[in-house]
Amino acid sequence: MTDFAATKAKFILPEGVVYLDGNSLGPLPKGALERARRVIEDEWGEMLIRAWNLAGWMDQPRRVGDKIAPLIGAERGTVVMGDTLSIKMYQALAAALTMRPQRKVVLSDAGNFPTDLYMAEGLIQSLARGHVLKTVAPEAVEAAIDESVAAIMLTHVDYGSGRMHDMPRLTDAAQAAGALAIWDLAHSAGALPVDLAGCKVDFAAGCTYKYLNGGPGAPAFIYVRPDYLEKARPALSGWLGHVAPFDFDLDYRPARGIERMRVGTPPVLQMSVLEASLEIWEQVDMTAVRDRSIELSELFIREVEARCPALVLASPRDPGRRGSQVSFRFGHGYAAMRALIARGVIGDFRAPDRMRFGFTPLYIDEGDVRRAADILAGVVEERAWDRPEYKKREAVT
Repeated sequence: MTDFAATKAKFILPEGVVYLDGNSLGPLPKGALERARRVIEDEWGEMLIRAWNLAGWMDQPRRVGDKIAPLIGAERGTVVMGDTLSIKMYQALAAALTMRPQRKVVLSDAGNFPTDLYMAEGLIQSLARGHVLKTVAPEAVEAAIDESVAAIMLTHVDYGSGRMHDMPRLTDAAQAAGALAIWDLAHSAGALPVDLAGCKVDFAAGCTYKYLNGGPGAPAFIYVRPDYLEKARPALSGWLGHVAPFDFDLDYRPARGIERMRVGTPPVLQMSVLEASLEIWEQVDMTAVRDRSIELSELFIREVEARCPALVLASPRDPGRRGSQVSFRFGHGYAAMRALIARGVIGDFRAPDRMRFGFTPLYIDEGDVRRAADILAGVVEERAWDRPEYKKREAVT
């Protein structure tokens, strides 16, 4: 039984603010402050470079990866941390294309997060071996899988609408056709149960600054299926992915297992904050998180539809087909979100017209949801979105 009142007490939340944007950046865990102080003062300050050994900095990417593994249904030793989600998706796709040299199609969907598509396009152009990136409507992915496909590359939960792909079904379909399955877990890890091992997923990657509360710029993770650990080519053959980095060989030899997917020097300060944040998850059952997030999002949808008929649900109606976020379409969505934030309810906006709200039971409760819906109704009814100061676009929406 997960005590969500207890988990909420572990976060620093500004007074009077309802935070419904943890699907974009999670709030600050109290334990992260002390952990950051300790790393800066006691480890970096006192140990200096010795901390790579004395404080376990060098082993941190694997150690933290093993803490994330249970949250995504992965085996110990199959997840490692470092770099950004874009880099890790690049590595996963590059490894997959090497493992299927005769196939030339990378299959994705038109709702995928753009950076994944950008990385795929960049890789394809660099390889110059006749590969193509094919995007289809999300509901058409399964029908588009055939013997020409080297890999499917999909985001499990859509960033804009919260629509969720059927991971077991599409992974099975890809593998039955001889293709590999690569999943982006940016909006899944920490939001709902994921079973990479049970689904026999080939590769996966995800970020840690959303539901895992690792802070802005927190490092990404990559997962490699156990039987591919010694086969996967890292693509970005960095120093710390070498089997013996301190031998300073001029020729690259990949490390054993998941360590080969490391690239550069780990961001110790940021990863230490993440490690502290992950301690909260030791008290949390992912099934309970999923059940409660559905309850909260369903309550929000009911309240908003009853009071704000101008807003149109842009997420799947069936909670089993969406992640832990809800989007509404509104013609004045950007300005309305700015007005909402000014009144203490923080969500975000995704072009062209989606107001997006995340529901994280670790620090959001029913009272927060009802208050958010009440304030949103006021913004719409009073036409607060029509004020000039809310229409000016900021760099981050």
